Amino acid sequence: MKLKTTLLGHTYEFKSLREVMAKANEEKSGDKLAQIAAENAEERVAAKAVLAEVTLEELRNHPAVPYEEDEVTRIIQDDLNETIYKEHKNMTVGEFREWILDEKTTGDRISRASRGLTSEMVAAVCKLMGNLDLIYGAKKICVTARCNTTIGLPGTFSARLQPNHTTDDPKGIMASVMEGFSLGCGDAVLGLNPVDDTAESVARILKSFDEFKRKWEIPTQTCVLAHVLTQMEAIQKYQAPADLMFQSIAGSQKGNEAFGITGAMLEEGRDLMRKEGTASGPNVMYFETGQGSELSSDAHNGWDQLTMEARCYGFARHYQPFLVNTVVGFIGPEYLYDSRQVIRAGLEDHFMGKLSGVSMGCDACYTNHMKADQNDIENLASLLVAAGCNYIMGVPQADDCMLMYQSTGYHEAAALREIFGLRPIPEFDQWLEKMGFSRDGKLTPLAGDASVFLDEQMRRQEDGR
Repeated sequence: MKLKTTLLGHTYEFKSLREVMAKANEEKSGDKLAQIAAENAEERVAAKAVLAEVTLEELRNHPAVPYEEDEVTRIIQDDLNETIYKEHKNMTVGEFREWILDEKTTGDRISRASRGLTSEMVAAVCKLMGNLDLIYGAKKICVTARCNTTIGLPGTFSARLQPNHTTDDPKGIMASVMEGFSLGCGDAVLGLNPVDDTAESVARILKSFDEFKRKWEIPTQTCVLAHVLTQMEAIQKYQAPADLMFQSIAGSQKGNEAFGITGAMLEEGRDLMRKEGTASGPNVMYFETGQGSELSSDAHNGWDQLTMEARCYGFARHYQPFLVNTVVGFIGPEYLYDSRQVIRAGLEDHFMGKLSGVSMGCDACYTNHMKADQNDIENLASLLVAAGCNYIMGVPQADDCMLMYQSTGYHEAAALREIFGLRPIPEFDQWLEKMGFSRDGKLTPLAGDASVFLDEQMRRQEDGR
């Protein structure tokens, strides 16, 4: 493997493929924090030139964490379709990039190829892509999954309804739920991040979600984003109705241990959902990721945050998830410093997820101490829809008062659907029309009126205040 190149009369030599991968990455504050980033733009270009000549086979032979030491590596490697891998292994990363972007290469062909790719291959080709390349390449790939409904169908764009509350107050949660559904959010999932991570509290919220969903016959899926063991206890001990099992994941075994999970634990959760979960479809897992999580737990093994993020998607693929969501700007400026880095990372993560074959969404978000604002996040959301993203978040006023970060609001999904000529998941689209919240794909004046969901007794109580 040749690890040096000459650029403008200067010879750049790299000590390892790990160094090439790190320095070929676009500028990220997390890589600088780890002291593995390119020193300047010239060194970055040189690293990209070297990486372009590396073969896919060489990348497979040099995983970020050795096979013997890491179950994430073992799962990714063991899941590979060897026949498909052999068809592509002799391609260089540069040739693979050109193949993906070739107008004659269809999305179906790329999806087939994904079954023969390790995450290091996915990360490597991503590093050679410009932003428009990431959009164009991802747009070709259609990834669908089915829980109660099917996400990712052509012509659709979805949103997670995220009704978080600072105290898990049922009235506050349900007020956000009613408003969100009335504005067309929630076809991806009704999913809450709990303050109280106890099985009893999780079960209470799941039961209230299920009761509301059944009463109004809403075609969607529900989830409470607690630890996987907490959700399992809620199901087994309190008979909680759950459509999806959630867990945050990392791209290394050590990173997953920091989250308190193992691969076997996720298998157990998936088996429980298949036996006792309330979903009608086969895809019952929901994962969240984000560039920088491995570095924050000293679990990156000296590799760059993009490569470690790609490994999250290879790991997730094993469990056939309904949703995978990169919470792209949530960790903070230590890992993605400003809006330029967040936008780039969001496009990278979405592309890598789709190239890995998982149903990909993005929480286009930022923290209050990051150099970004709402316009930047709306820019990213718009670019993601252009790239064929399956879903974004729907948060009241785009301000999550519990998690203390800024995301996309209830109105963004409706506006983006109208701009791009897209609709919600078909059954949910029909439900919105039946309720009078939309007509011909556009919101009606009734949209946003949560009082539609109040019964007469509650209406009188509200009117008497």
